[in-house]
Amino acid sequence: MNHSTLDLATSTEAPAIELKVPVWKRALDLVGIAVLSPVIVPVMVLIALTIKIVSRGPIFFRQDRIGFLGKPFTCFKFRTMRFGASTAVHQGYFKQLMESDEPMTKMDSIGDPRLIRLGSVLRASGLDELPQLWNILRGEMSIVGPRPCTAYEYEQYSPWHSRRLETLPGLTGLWQVSGKNKTTFIQMIRLDIEYSRHASLWLDLKIILKTLPALWKQCQETRSRKQKEATSSRTGMTKPVQSYQA
Repeated sequence: MNHSTLDLATSTEAPAIELKVPVWKRALDLVGIAVLSPVIVPVMVLIALTIKIVSRGPIFFRQDRIGFLGKPFTCFKFRTMRFGASTAVHQGYFKQLMESDEPMTKMDSIGDPRLIRLGSVLRASGLDELPQLWNILRGEMSIVGPRPCTAYEYEQYSPWHSRRLETLPGLTGLWQVSGKNKTTFIQMIRLDIEYSRHASLWLDLKIILKTLPALWKQCQETRSRKQKEATSSRTGMTKPVQSYQA
């Protein structure tokens, strides 16, 4: 399905109004980055050096994503996949999640051989997304908002799904602190739409405060899973990883 920015602003589900990024949201983003920079910058340098040491290829991964009102932009992340790894597997996996009632479990949670060493740690902790601070500075993203979808995902959206794009995409969001990998695609869409309709300074601050505990829980779950996999491997009970094709 093809979409346009006009489709979102003139949807029959809501009055045709001009949607803009609130001043308070932009101010919160800039203040947040300024306050956290002394801690974040050294961490980013360390991650960049680690990626360069453990894997051949570029440090950063760039991908076209769909942002506010359907506007495309280039999203930055630390590269956690092997250089040249195909994205076709992910597209097939995500399409399956969209068409089913299954939880939105990441592929690396079920075993993804495309990951570089320590890639799963970076993804589980959310540290791979720190370069998106550049997207925030450019006004393409916000600290809080729905995760930016790929063009492939956007093409599969129904019209009502696109209502999640009525606010800036973010590093963290209502969906991310409300279960994330335990929620279905439809639940994710509904949470993102709920946020876009009720966004406020207070709500953003609450989501930011909930983000670290949510990431900590995600890291603990990843660690527990790896321990179980190691135990199963030693006892010869390892299950084969399912292969998803586009």
